[in-house]
Amino acid sequence: MKGGFIMKKPAKKGKKVEPKTRKVAKSKAAGKPKKDEVALLKQQMAKVKRESNAKGKEAEVAKKLLGQREAELNRVKDEAEYKNRQLASKEVDIESYKRITEEKIFQLEAKVKELEAKVGGSSFTS
Repeated sequence: MKGGFIMKKPAKKGKKVEPKTRKVAKSKAAGKPKKDEVALLKQQMAKVKRESNAKGKEAEVAKKLLGQREAELNRVKDEAEYKNRQLASKEVDIESYKRITEEKIFQLEAKVKELEAKVGGSSFTS
């Protein structure tokens, strides 16, 4: 071992060892993209940003429209419920009026019979 000469240990037969210089050469080539690739990637990134912004604005418009439609739907539901309550109230009024009218008719028919009996049996009805 005189003279600064160092011997390397022999590699084991089962393993293949790749030289480190290859890996370094590949990583340098893969790590440094070309100027054209960088410009293309920047263009693609700008395009994706524009599309994303456009879709975001579309989503906001759709959300606003949905909110308006929900508000309109709630208004229409409230209006329908109000009108249903009015109709129910009118039905009760009509039923009440019908009972009162039938009672009056019954009373008038009884009065007619009473008057017919007083007059002496002459009939005004057919």
